[in-house]
Amino acid sequence: MRRWGREEILVVGDSHAEVFEDPMFRQAFPQYYFHCVVVPGATISGLTNPKSKTQAMPIFRKEMERSSARKSIVLLGEVDTGFVIWYRAEKYRLSVDEMFERALENYRNFLGELSERFETVCVSTPLPTIVDDQDWGEVANLRKEIRATQRERTDLTLEFNRRMEEYCRERSIAYLSLDEESLGADGVVKRELLNRNPTNHHYDRERYASMLIRGLRQLPTWENSFSERPI
Repeated sequence: MRRWGREEILVVGDSHAEVFEDPMFRQAFPQYYFHCVVVPGATISGLTNPKSKTQAMPIFRKEMERSSARKSIVLLGEVDTGFVIWYRAEKYRLSVDEMFERALENYRNFLGELSERFETVCVSTPLPTIVDDQDWGEVANLRKEIRATQRERTDLTLEFNRRMEEYCRERSIAYLSLDEESLGADGVVKRELLNRNPTNHHYDRERYASMLIRGLRQLPTWENSFSERPI
């Protein structure tokens, strides 16, 4: 019944994409139903790996085939720029640049596939929130093996987003960049975006949802799709 009378928007992503399940989106865009296909821990680096633990690509493709949506939103990359790229470079004694380029290529290919079926928006990868030497919280514990600082991880994320925005622009794929709004004067994520729970590495849900809603309304190719309701 929640879909009744509303147009579907397919959302695919990692756990950060759960923000689209927030009631704020239903209130802001009453004519749309956000069908969220969330795979926690999904990585861009592992999309092409048939033995990946999350099996994100088969899950995404299954829902892409079943979906009746005309529009889609994709939000991936935080696990890659915040951990996987660094971890694989150290583990396999390869350069961070090489792992970075592989992740970019995977994302480009996936976006190309997605945009063939849907009018797609690619949302910028969230900036790292795990501070240096943080040893509390499940995700922080899993990622403490890498030596990259928060500033280094942030710089890599910003460059990743810049390259993806460039790719999307060249191929007329809508890109929603939240980097300028998310970055603090000290070169890392703004404190007000941090989750109230210090063990939770996701952005504060209400603030993140507000940013996304404002951003979606301003996209040139989507600006007439959303009603102007206060957030």
